[in-house]
Amino acid sequence: MLKRDEAVLVFIDVQGKLHEIMHEKDVLDANLEKVIRCAQLLEVPIVGTEQIPEKLGSTKEPFKSLLADEPIVAKSAFSCCGEPKFMEQLERLGRQQFILIGIETHVCVYQTAIDLMEFGSEVFVVADAVSSRVPENRALALQSMRDAGVQVLPTETVLFALLRDAADPRFKDLLKLIK
Repeated sequence: MLKRDEAVLVFIDVQGKLHEIMHEKDVLDANLEKVIRCAQLLEVPIVGTEQIPEKLGSTKEPFKSLLADEPIVAKSAFSCCGEPKFMEQLERLGRQQFILIGIETHVCVYQTAIDLMEFGSEVFVVADAVSSRVPENRALALQSMRDAGVQVLPTETVLFALLRDAADPRFKDLLKLIK
């Protein structure tokens, strides 16, 4: 089960023209924003990445503004774990649960999830907050990650798992994010 004091949100490569051609981009964007805002509300650390930003561009709005106070690590490796600065961020945080959101599901999200699993971490992929250009690639990657032991869950399941209790004073704020 997700625990907000053990979790880190990893925001992967939502940037440039690639973001514009994602399948069901509007659904993706709405869920990305919900997960980011929930993490911030519940004080779950966030680490973002950008794949070769000098070629693909920087993180797209509104996410760039939402993440203005969060570390964004440039990388060339498809797996976030292939970038030493990303791994330094994770080591600094000292947590073992990772929630992955972003693009593309079948490349960077997939490779990051598998690498984190190999390090012995618990990995959660937010199924409706990841996308690929081709829906079949997304579906196959989600199934492969699930087969490897990654928890593949919808946005609301992740948000309520992080909150844990309707008696939490932030429950009403979380409900506003969902509606």
